Amino acid sequence: MLAEAMAEAGVAPEQWFEPLTGPIWHYRRKARLSARYVFKKERLLLGFRERKGRYVADMTECHVLDERVASRLEELAALIHSLQSFKRIPQIEVACGDDSVALVFRHLDPLPEADIEALRNYARESGIAVYLQPKGPATIHLLEPEGAQLRYAIPAFDVDYHFEPADFIQVNAEMNQTIVSRALELLQPGPDDRVLDLFCGLGNFTLPLARHAGEVVGVEGSEDLVQRGQHNAARNGIENVRFHCADLTLEPDQADWLRDPYDKVLVDPPRSGALEMLPHIAASGAQRLVYVSCNPDTLARDAAVLTRDHGFALRGAGVADMFPHTGHVESIALFERQA
Repeated sequence: MLAEAMAEAGVAPEQWFEPLTGPIWHYRRKARLSARYVFKKERLLLGFRERKGRYVADMTECHVLDERVASRLEELAALIHSLQSFKRIPQIEVACGDDSVALVFRHLDPLPEADIEALRNYARESGIAVYLQPKGPATIHLLEPEGAQLRYAIPAFDVDYHFEPADFIQVNAEMNQTIVSRALELLQPGPDDRVLDLFCGLGNFTLPLARHAGEVVGVEGSEDLVQRGQHNAARNGIENVRFHCADLTLEPDQADWLRDPYDKVLVDPPRSGALEMLPHIAASGAQRLVYVSCNPDTLARDAAVLTRDHGFALRGAGVADMFPHTGHVESIALFERQA
């Protein structure tokens, strides 16, 4: 897929990196499960939506979902069905940390006290943190147990992250660690380097970069994730990093963080790519760029622009099997400014 996209865009890497692989079963730590009572089956279904999203798949097990949740699908369906509000709970958001699990119950109407107590009891008995979501993502709040906190670590860089159930994190924990290590290996941050990390989220690459670079600036469009990044930097005792909030799909104008020169840049954009930021990356003076992508088409498009219009050479590219058993792939590419 990546090679075809590159060829169609008229660009080719000087080298194809060896594919990065990891666990193929029970790797998925973030998911959204739909719930629906089906009268013809006389039971409540809990699972992923089928293609085109109209029906809920009839699932009793799942081989890609984190096993701590995959083994409880029938149990959770029975729990929802036992509630008075079972017809008004359309989904459960799943978020798994290294040592804890959170379930966010979306409910369309206020829950009666009996349902709230039933969910509290489930949290106590299962050891799973239960959150409620009455409206949009901003309304998510912890029900039980008090003080529950999700976390994940990247031991190779001695960093540990707190995150909230609705935060974006990579779905495959082991592959995430592998990709972070590969990205830093390619970028080669040194103690004299100023590094710019665009679309930085809660600091997934930013904090490992800061362990090796002189200074790192992370830029992200979500204020919540920026605050999470600042919190995690402080928790890890990392002081050579600054976070900024900016919509990177728009012209950044005279943003303070863009006025300074950078030696190296890392970008990890959404599926739409980083097209709007490419002129600014070129103007930053950066000699080296690592581009991590979840969409081969936009990576290929941006690679063509960088090599054709901005004086970069595509030194290498490769794929990482972040999403086994799906049609999606993570890609990584290294660019260097030509003399």
